[in-house]
Amino acid sequence: MSVIFSLITALVAFLIAFQNPSLGGEVHQKKVKTIALLIGFLAVLSSVYNMLFRFLVILPAGEVGVVEIFGNVQDKPLNSGIHWISPLAKVTKFSTRLQDIKETVDATSKEGLNLTLDVSLQYKINPQQVSTVYKTIGTQEDDILIPRFRSIIRQITASYDARDIYGEKRAMVAEKLRNELNKSLEPLGFIVDESLLRNVILPDTIQKAIEEKLEAQQASQKQQFINEKERQEIAFELEKAQQEATRKKIEAQGVADSQKLLSQGLTEQLIKLKAIEATQKLAESENSKVIIVGGGEDKLPLLLQSP
Repeated sequence: MSVIFSLITALVAFLIAFQNPSLGGEVHQKKVKTIALLIGFLAVLSSVYNMLFRFLVILPAGEVGVVEIFGNVQDKPLNSGIHWISPLAKVTKFSTRLQDIKETVDATSKEGLNLTLDVSLQYKINPQQVSTVYKTIGTQEDDILIPRFRSIIRQITASYDARDIYGEKRAMVAEKLRNELNKSLEPLGFIVDESLLRNVILPDTIQKAIEEKLEAQQASQKQQFINEKERQEIAFELEKAQQEATRKKIEAQGVADSQKLLSQGLTEQLIKLKAIEATQKLAESENSKVIIVGGGEDKLPLLLQSP
């Protein structure tokens, strides 16, 4: 429509410029011709520009285009880049980038408890199926994705206990949600990248009971750790005591063996010789003393300190 309007404007402007209308003096006629020519050239440029872009479409990175001519949708989409198309064609652009849908869903657990989930769906359009998306869904894919998203979340949470969704099986619930969403949305032309279970809100009484149970489990694990540490310390002390007893036993055995060897090596003659040597050393000492040789039952010298 804009092309036709620009052509009509250019035609009228050129007619005014070249027919020399009697609109006043010569100077005034020159001004009218100049203005008419300028308007005509601008209208022609506008027509050329509009016609050029009716034949040419530019798709930036991360977008694809669906070509439709009189209601007939081409199966092969246009990829990113420059494309020449029919001036009668209509091109609808779709983003192939990752999209994120955030929803807060009221659901019910396996035991019938109400809970609120904050969830995210990260998905993107399959570029090879964008024509199918356009024909079956249109350009407002959220109208289809969000109801399915909510329905699948409710189905999955209904098969788990509230404490599992809130606690240890949370990652398992998110993984199952991703798999089920992928099964449901892939035939429609969408690829599910991730489903995130951001937050789980339970009734206050249930949440408090779960938190108390978790605290009790943590306290039990802490006590088990302490008991294990004490057991290890006791075992270490016992091992240390056993090693010390073994050492003393070996030491005592060594002393006994030494004494046994010594007693076997001592003879009466050797004892007398050692006594004589000791008596000689005492006699040579400057301290005053009295030595009686041959005293006592053992025939050893008897040492008496002089007054």
